[in-house]
Amino acid sequence: MTRRRTLLGALGASFSLPTLAQFRVEISGVGGTQLPVAIAGFRDEDRSGQSISAIVRADLERSGRFRNIDAPGALDETSAPAIADWRGRGADALLVGSVTRLADGRFDVRYKLWDTVKGTDLGGQSLPVVAGDLRLAAHRIADAVYEKLTGERGVFSTRIAYVTRSANRYSLRVTDADGEGGQVALASPEPIISPAWSPDGRELAYVSFETRKAVVWVQDVSSGQRRQIANFRGSNSAPAWSPDGSQLAVTLSRDGGSQLFLMGRDGSNLRRITNTMAIDTEPAFSPDGRTLYFVSDRGGSPQVYKMPVGGGGAERVSFTGNYNISPAISPDGRSMAWVTRQGGSFRLVVADAAGGNAQTITDTTADESPSFAPNGRLIIFATRAGGRDVLMTTTLDGKIKARLLSSGMDVREPVWGPFGR
Repeated sequence: MTRRRTLLGALGASFSLPTLAQFRVEISGVGGTQLPVAIAGFRDEDRSGQSISAIVRADLERSGRFRNIDAPGALDETSAPAIADWRGRGADALLVGSVTRLADGRFDVRYKLWDTVKGTDLGGQSLPVVAGDLRLAAHRIADAVYEKLTGERGVFSTRIAYVTRSANRYSLRVTDADGEGGQVALASPEPIISPAWSPDGRELAYVSFETRKAVVWVQDVSSGQRRQIANFRGSNSAPAWSPDGSQLAVTLSRDGGSQLFLMGRDGSNLRRITNTMAIDTEPAFSPDGRTLYFVSDRGGSPQVYKMPVGGGGAERVSFTGNYNISPAISPDGRSMAWVTRQGGSFRLVVADAAGGNAQTITDTTADESPSFAPNGRLIIFATRAGGRDVLMTTTLDGKIKARLLSSGMDVREPVWGPFGR
């Protein structure tokens, strides 16, 4: 098993994962325009076991759209802050709040957001949650602040999935978008690769080698119930959901070579859509469901192509070098990311959906598996940094990056889930 997942089947990596390892976020880079926001400590948050204000602060900073302003002390939603003083500190907005334990054991998390430029109250909310949902409440507050100040939906309460390996045990994990608060969806002594979220966020498709061959499964995230959908002769790999969730594209070698097929979500109605002597793999649907992007070496080296979903001629769209793999399409269909080889390094490229204006946006050397956030503003990917396998997020221009660091933990194959949690 190698670290580089290629067209020729180098599918895995070597990982290590302590069960209780925790992420922390290391943010680097400076954006062109960042809104300065002060986030005061929430009153009594220390009694809840979670620093709500710190989680919100890290979420907003990781987005690349905000710059944190120091906010010593604690304020709550009933406070009457000295707006002029906060404006004098350079803050354009101020977030305050509290955490109160209720008689039934739940916690009431409240917040209020102020526009310090106009001196106006931008509103707030009360979020009663059980202790296990305190992090989710913090992410939802970050989403509300993000949307109020930018006009766009935040993605902090969405989820990601990724694969880990500890000793001889592989795990498919589902966590918050910052890599914490997770659960193990599947554990296996054999590799698990290529997770893919269904459009409604209820299921994950993935490839498991538990039967000593590559088989595509679909699993309900909540119940854990799962079903095989592709277990044909040869290799079954690279599942990708259609935008309406009714079908999946997969790569099968049942007929002797790796080619693209479409099938219903239950594995029915199998039909082949490429018919070449090349390796065609890593399909990705356009948001309108009409176009399929994929990787093929039909021109002599791996490149990204696109074709009509129903079949037909393919058009090459990657031109950044002689090796380009792992295409990901933004939710609005305007942008595309892939991994390119530059010398001995593998780096993340962002381009428009036709492959034009391609820019390499990372300086790491082992990038893999790009996946767009559901609002299209961030990309999560796997790479190797500081001697470890890590997850990173980046803005589309590469100016703000966040490394999700963990203690003794290596992770790969991230995929960002949809809105709707």
